[in-house]
Amino acid sequence: MTVHDIPTLNAALNATATVLITLGFIFIKQGKKEAHRATMLTAGMVSALFLVGYVTHKILIRGVHTPFGGENTILRTFYYSMLISHIILAISIAYLVPRTFLFAMKGDIVTHKKWAKFTFPIWYYVSVTGVLVYFFLYVWWPATPAG
Repeated sequence: MTVHDIPTLNAALNATATVLITLGFIFIKQGKKEAHRATMLTAGMVSALFLVGYVTHKILIRGVHTPFGGENTILRTFYYSMLISHIILAISIAYLVPRTFLFAMKGDIVTHKKWAKFTFPIWYYVSVTGVLVYFFLYVWWPATPAG
């Protein structure tokens, strides 16, 4: 494994988190509280692993920005709008998810539900757009090397 493999691994972790968050949502709607709990805790661990991989990658590449290769103005505007919203909301998730989990672990289900209604769509958006950012940068429109 090289430093260049980390973004692919991170995208796989984000995709896995998206699937787990979806299943957790379905389980709680079906009243399957234990399945919900196990699935959401696993989603939290997968997201934490992603964060470790993301920070590690940024350290290893010394924070160098991965350029977007798309040249169409509408496409670039869409990509950067998605990226900016993804970054801002991802920062909030680092607080919202552990806080929402904490309420559940303390047994304060009323507060957990209130926070989860707010946290869930943000976490879901961040997970989905994380995968999309990967595809935009590395699969669909990778920047061509200069030279």
